[in-house]
Amino acid sequence: MELTFLNDLGQSFVIEIDPGMELENVMALLEVESGIPVNEQSISFEGRELTNTKATMRALGVTDNAMLVIRRRVQVAGRSAEQDAEMMRLQILGDPQLMRQLHETNPEIAAAALTDPARFAELLRQTRARQVEAEHELDRLNADPFDVESQRRIEEAIRQQAVMENLEHALEYSPEAFGRVTMLYIPVEVNGHPVKAFVDSGAQQTIMSPECAEACGLMRLVDKRFAGIARGVGTAKILGRVHSAQMKLADLHLACSFTIMEGRDVDLLFGLDMLKAHQACIDLEKNVLRIQGREVKFLAEHELPDKARIMESGGPEDQPPATSSGAVGSSSQPQHFPGSGSTLGGPPAAGVGRGAPAAGAAAVQTRYPEEHINTLMGLGVSREVAISTLDAAGGNIDVAASLLFS
Repeated sequence: MELTFLNDLGQSFVIEIDPGMELENVMALLEVESGIPVNEQSISFEGRELTNTKATMRALGVTDNAMLVIRRRVQVAGRSAEQDAEMMRLQILGDPQLMRQLHETNPEIAAAALTDPARFAELLRQTRARQVEAEHELDRLNADPFDVESQRRIEEAIRQQAVMENLEHALEYSPEAFGRVTMLYIPVEVNGHPVKAFVDSGAQQTIMSPECAEACGLMRLVDKRFAGIARGVGTAKILGRVHSAQMKLADLHLACSFTIMEGRDVDLLFGLDMLKAHQACIDLEKNVLRIQGREVKFLAEHELPDKARIMESGGPEDQPPATSSGAVGSSSQPQHFPGSGSTLGGPPAAGVGRGAPAAGAAAVQTRYPEEHINTLMGLGVSREVAISTLDAAGGNIDVAASLLFS
């Protein structure tokens, strides 16, 4: 049978045993898993402490997939809850491996253990209270197997547990998926002016901002007959087109055309038209742009332009670009440099692009109190998981917290 043990810090330990194994042998296994000595273990099941160490798990009424609670027994008589919390805090501080695990599972408690004993005791008390409530809630849900609402909540709890297991699997085996991807920039010169160009194979045309065109001395060459409106994720005003200008890339001097478009996120976007015209190849294995036999290394993160670092760090967004009438767009989504990863002149792509999730996120922010969401996030989950768990718990913060430990 498979058994799950929860401790006071919200950590879980899963062991597989034979139903005929005696409790004392299970406790020996738990000592290896949890680090709690056998003589200090207190194991509870369905609100009752298991004290007969010679009895088998089957005889104690423990069934397959059961959830039990393991606590460290206080050895000194008359110790208060505050002293108990302080003893646990000192034990955590004295065990680097346990501290590291706590940082991963509950960074708020780990930080309090280091800097604020009173806050640590309060968080520990809240965690214990939530675990007790979780046990009672589980008993209530299992009390009536024919109650449709109870079964729905159990089903959602199981689904949420699968989500958390999937998250833990991803964190363990593919942690790089949670890292920040640095965009591809290369150093170029346009008319002798140095520019850091954003390489974007998803943009149909090579785009330059009016400010960059002015700095490169190209505004006098803008053909305004090609002015118009670019539609993609949002809209932006096209001022015109520079049909030919010299771009230096490595030791190559290439003839390039630029669409001059309003936008403040990127000075120069090296698009698919020029990539294909010069038969360039984006080589991610070597982290270079290969073009006409030359290899131009992509810029490291610290070499990116300031605007790029602000965007990638989730900093303040630019205001929406002006429409052709000069009015500021009314969309609530942040408007990034148009053309990046979208078709110029094409219809707006609803729900696609860097700014698309913003409206949806704003829509769910007011469904539950922010302090409830922040409390769940303090337990080591993302905002999305916190909100979905509140959905599963019907908005009950205590039940939601208990689901995270189920």
